[in-house]
Amino acid sequence: MSNIVNLTSLLKNAAENRYAVGSFSARYTKLIRPIIEAAMNTNSPVIVQLSEKEIIRHKVGAKEFAEEFYRVVDELNPQIPIALHLDHTKTLSVIQEAIDVGFTSVMIDASELSFDENVAVTQKVVAMAHPKNVTVEAELGKIGTTDFVETDVDEELYTDPEEARRFCELTGVDALAVSVGTAHGVYTVRQPKVDYARLEAINALTDTPLVLHGGSGVPSEMVVRAAQLPQGGVSKVNIATDLELAMLAVVGREGHMTEAELNACTPEQIEKSREAVRELVELKITDYLLSRDKA
Repeated sequence: MSNIVNLTSLLKNAAENRYAVGSFSARYTKLIRPIIEAAMNTNSPVIVQLSEKEIIRHKVGAKEFAEEFYRVVDELNPQIPIALHLDHTKTLSVIQEAIDVGFTSVMIDASELSFDENVAVTQKVVAMAHPKNVTVEAELGKIGTTDFVETDVDEELYTDPEEARRFCELTGVDALAVSVGTAHGVYTVRQPKVDYARLEAINALTDTPLVLHGGSGVPSEMVVRAAQLPQGGVSKVNIATDLELAMLAVVGREGHMTEAELNACTPEQIEKSREAVRELVELKITDYLLSRDKA
């Protein structure tokens, strides 16, 4: 169906051509469409994602999310590479469900466990996913937070390059989220930074594509530089909070809404919020990820 893919070819092309693919958290089924439309308008590859915390917090099921994704793709018939990704998830049953309902990529986040335990859990997920042609992203190191949507504690532990090499060799993961200074959420007090030397050191030791989490609010020049490092930088950047803030501003709400609350908005509010998300995704693709015309 269309060009629905997993992360393998998507991220290989990004690494070779020194740009990053945006992994955009829709968080609501109504926002899947504008993300895909923005990618079509800019002729860019794109990843639509949903995390375990979002499933719980926004009361949206993986199955209904996947159904809407495939419905929109069927309707729009996008001629761009597009992936459906399960972001930060700790529960193997949720990962299994996502694989069963058609997600093309999943992320196991066992980064709070010891190195050996993280390896063991990640190996389990790889064994579940790879036979179904589903790619696996894992996390090594601890990525801080500013809003506790993705993580429960704001603890940072930068990824060790040598550990990254061993981890990728032992697990066979398809993508690795690394901790190099960004944080989940929106920056209020602490300022974002990117440890470029660490990124280069990790890339020198492994061929596994690297992922930058916490893309919301990071200045575009930092992300551009991280994507364009001569020895290879990041190939996937997660952007979540920015999209929801754009949507909430239009609807006139703060905090977050549930799936049912957004669906209960007027058609005008929903269309305006979609328009805001579409514009923001187009902007990120063009100025931030450099993935425009890379489809």
